[in-house]
Amino acid sequence: MIEDIELETLINEVYEYYGFDFSSYSRASLKRRVYRVYQLDGFNHFHEFLSKVRTDPEYYKRMVDEITVNVTEMFRDPAFYSILRKEILPLLGTKPFIRLWHAGCSTGEEVYSMAIMLKEAGLLHKSLIYATDINATVLDTAKKGIFPLRMMKEYSQNYRDAGGQEDFSSYYTANYGIAKFNEELSQKMVYSQHNLVSDTSFNEFDMILCRNVLIYFDNDLQKRVINLFDESLAVLGFLALGTKETIKYSISPGKYKQFEKEKIWRKIK
Repeated sequence: MIEDIELETLINEVYEYYGFDFSSYSRASLKRRVYRVYQLDGFNHFHEFLSKVRTDPEYYKRMVDEITVNVTEMFRDPAFYSILRKEILPLLGTKPFIRLWHAGCSTGEEVYSMAIMLKEAGLLHKSLIYATDINATVLDTAKKGIFPLRMMKEYSQNYRDAGGQEDFSSYYTANYGIAKFNEELSQKMVYSQHNLVSDTSFNEFDMILCRNVLIYFDNDLQKRVINLFDESLAVLGFLALGTKETIKYSISPGKYKQFEKEKIWRKIK
């Protein structure tokens, strides 16, 4: 396993050489992810790994991509999407135009899930989904809207568990082991690189979704990101986080009201 002092050296060197600050990431999570890359690429000594990161910008990019990738799936936590469908989309539907932000969107499965929900609610035509991630590689995947065909059975089940009534296969074209999702969905998506650690607010949104990203950050950074979301969210807008995440220690009491049993809050002032 990697020693604590080695991890700190890596954090400092990456900041010094590339200006990327990993210091606010949860140490336990970061250590696991760095060790995974270290093993994956067959290093025997940490100084060799450090030297490669320092002297090879392409390898540095690969390391960051591996560390920052988040596991995702379509209609993950169907109960969350069920509340979205029944309770939240009807409220968003009263607006003349709906702006949504998927922060830390990874390879885009949840972005496409949202687009499908909006289409079924008759709201896609007046919606725009901004999807951002720090990781350029996963954004390229997300933009293409191409996912492994073998995952469609599971995603179709998630979709039905979330209250979906349509034939899920009508949303994609199957070919050579891949599923390509319809352009009608992707036309309403804007993908761009955004770093939650250092970048600022870039629009006002009616809903922000950032599920299972904050768990990788330490408390101070979590607070900073929640405040970024607060600055970016319209009054009466919704904020959705992952099952182990909360805004409780970051926002003054009374500003948000928790919505149902899921980790969804509505900004009331």
